[in-house]
Amino acid sequence: MRRPSWDEVRYHGTRWAWVVGLAVLAYLAFPSSATDLGPLLEPGAKAGRDVVAPFDFVVTKTDEELAREAEDLAASAKPLYQFQQRVYDSTTAELHAFFQTLSDSVGQGPQAIIRVGRRAGLPLSLAEAGYLQKGGKRRNLERALTDLFAQTLAQGVTGSGVLQAETSTQLIVRRGASEQPVARDQVLSYNEYLLRSRAVHPDPGSSVGDVVYLKLVRRFFRATLVPNEAETRRRRSELMGSVDPSKYVVRQGDRLASAGEIISGPAHEKLQALHNELVRRGAATSTSFGGVVGPMLRDALMLGVFWVLMVFYRRETYREQRQVALVALLFAATLLGAAAVAHTRPGHPELIPLPFQAMMLTVLFNGRVSMIGAMIVSAVIGTQPVFHDSPALFLCLLGGVTAALSVRSLRRRSHLYTAVLIVGAGYLAGAIALGLAGSWRIGEIGWTSVFGIANGLVSGALTILLLPLAEAFTHVTTDLTLLELSDPSRPLLRRLSLEAPGTYAHSVAMANLVESACNRIGANGLLGRVGCYYHDVGKLSNPLYFVENQTRGGNPHDKIAPAQSAEIIKRHVTDGLALAEEGGLPAVVAAFIPEHHGTSEITYFYDRAKKQGDGAARREDYRYPGPRPRSVETAVAMLADSVEAALRVLEDLTPQKIEEAINHIVRTKLSSGQLDEAPLTLQQIDVVKAEFIRVLSGMYHNRIDYPESSGGISKDWQPAPQASGL
Repeated sequence: MRRPSWDEVRYHGTRWAWVVGLAVLAYLAFPSSATDLGPLLEPGAKAGRDVVAPFDFVVTKTDEELAREAEDLAASAKPLYQFQQRVYDSTTAELHAFFQTLSDSVGQGPQAIIRVGRRAGLPLSLAEAGYLQKGGKRRNLERALTDLFAQTLAQGVTGSGVLQAETSTQLIVRRGASEQPVARDQVLSYNEYLLRSRAVHPDPGSSVGDVVYLKLVRRFFRATLVPNEAETRRRRSELMGSVDPSKYVVRQGDRLASAGEIISGPAHEKLQALHNELVRRGAATSTSFGGVVGPMLRDALMLGVFWVLMVFYRRETYREQRQVALVALLFAATLLGAAAVAHTRPGHPELIPLPFQAMMLTVLFNGRVSMIGAMIVSAVIGTQPVFHDSPALFLCLLGGVTAALSVRSLRRRSHLYTAVLIVGAGYLAGAIALGLAGSWRIGEIGWTSVFGIANGLVSGALTILLLPLAEAFTHVTTDLTLLELSDPSRPLLRRLSLEAPGTYAHSVAMANLVESACNRIGANGLLGRVGCYYHDVGKLSNPLYFVENQTRGGNPHDKIAPAQSAEIIKRHVTDGLALAEEGGLPAVVAAFIPEHHGTSEITYFYDRAKKQGDGAARREDYRYPGPRPRSVETAVAMLADSVEAALRVLEDLTPQKIEEAINHIVRTKLSSGQLDEAPLTLQQIDVVKAEFIRVLSGMYHNRIDYPESSGGISKDWQPAPQASGL
């Protein structure tokens, strides 16, 4: 990889230095509240000024506060207990089945009763089996247990030790789809179940019956109210997740601290939250290296996109240091204007002077350059923290693009009013769109439109006022300057029309051809016309040495040598450049003077010298100094000059003869290499030839004879002989 030379580094460095400067300017110009808040972030600091919220923001809770609140919420969730209806039903059915089996085994003796109890998991002694053999005792036991289950298990009884481990004072009891809060002390526990069993004891006076009854009470107990731990955990998780992380919601304009206030408590929390939000949005901090360098690097990268585009697609601008400087100055003016709006009226980004920048770039360069510049500067402005809560990016884009489109053909003062209306219409459309999306009031939409129209009016006025200075600084020639140069009362054109009328007529006819052809191929037709007006001003030095200004029978070239004649002819180029410099003609117009001839030969006088036997005659002495055409407009002017002059020589012009003459002249110029340096394609040359044919065929059409009796002139007309003595 080739190392760049020092000259290359200096060449590009002087142009890219503007990007760095603009990035630093943006950092310094736009308000940065985060830096100002730095001294107030320590508790106990004293506020030296009022601090007002520049936008809406939220003060969030700390992790400890969130955890504590989540725990409190989780603890507030009541535990859920599920009533088990199927357990109650199965327990009752099992009880009745047991007693039925006992009844069926009574006739087989006490041992059969003992075996039934063993199968049921109920150990019985011989005395207890004998007790159960008695039908009345057995039926009383079954009835008492059924009543006990109806009074306890049917209502819901928890298992042993469950309620003792429960810390909540209130429970949620779910029965089917319904839930009901119940105090913990109203829920039956296993111990209360045993106590209630005493109340329905069928034979409390019998010691054997008491033992059998208690064994049956314990054996057939099933907990019908059980904790639903999974659902309880889920509900507590939902409550923990529902903790609002916001501690305060601060609105734009709220006072966070007053001058002289000692910062503590909520004020400190709000200031800290505002600082963090500003840092998140990209505002610089007083202690962070990244907070300072980051915003500048961000802006430099965005601005650098425009410089890259100039390097690759607008090299003629990038080469000119003055033009690069003007672009940077326009960007700087826009950024400073946006910063002024940010400091004074941040809620009205439609006041940012993007239309001024767009109008200047469009008039000086073109609409494409202008729109790209407007988009990039809009992005830089829109990313500034102060504009994060406003539609600055949208309105800047809208104003810049509409302004660029509105002055693409700024050739009259009346076009300024059209431009203002277009810019105002763009802001109005943007305000309506934002109003519909954001529920703006009619007054807000109206004021946005009014401010946008005022912005367009001021931008247009500044463009007209500063455009001459910008043209003088950059040496760029705009359409307005070209229109001024086309005024026939300009000193050079007035002299040309009076001192060299033939040359003036030739220039006007040639200008019509060039403008029409340039417009057809997308070139600057106005530049082509004005360049043709001045292309032969050098003939003012010796107008009679050029055939178009000579009268019949008076050609001064007949009296001098061919070499001297060629020198006079060539000198009209150098004399023309001198007059152009004296008259202050722009370089793009003065370029028509040498380039419309290029390095063509002055063939007439070279042939004449050869015929007169001048052996020392050299072709180089009979050649224009050049350079050859370097632009589309001067190349078309070279073709038009030769065509217009040649057709004046031909007689009985017909469209076919005109076409053949044009084709011959174009072939001659191509073969001699006169168009090699011009950015003109063969397709464009074909379009130029077709346009020449169309225009010239209309100029040299046949006219009908008018009777002399009506004051007309026919082709046979002769002037009447003068009477003698008159």
